[in-house]
Amino acid sequence: MKKKDPKVGTGKKPKGSGRRLYTDENPKDTVTIKFATVADAQATARKVKRVNKPFARKIQIRTVLEQRAKVAGKKSQAQIEKRAKKENRAKHRGNQAKAKNKKKRKT
Repeated sequence: MKKKDPKVGTGKKPKGSGRRLYTDENPKDTVTIKFATVADAQATARKVKRVNKPFARKIQIRTVLEQRAKVAGKKSQAQIEKRAKKENRAKHRGNQAKAKNKKKRKT
């Protein structure tokens, strides 16, 4: 008996399946990152800011870029992403506080 492929996005792969672990199942949804130059890193930071993704996913994207830039020896590009990540967190915490206050006023 041959096993079926698991549902898309479960992260599991049965033996003998054609799917690979690190393939992108939905390439249209992918955010490409570039950090070869400072301008590339800034453009990527702006792109991540405006993309419609959850907070946690944006932080993951920024962390990947920051770590890769750091390993490649591109300190200024890593700093750009670190700063953008800090701004993203501050905005997220501000939005959480507003929602909390709004909830308190209703009750």
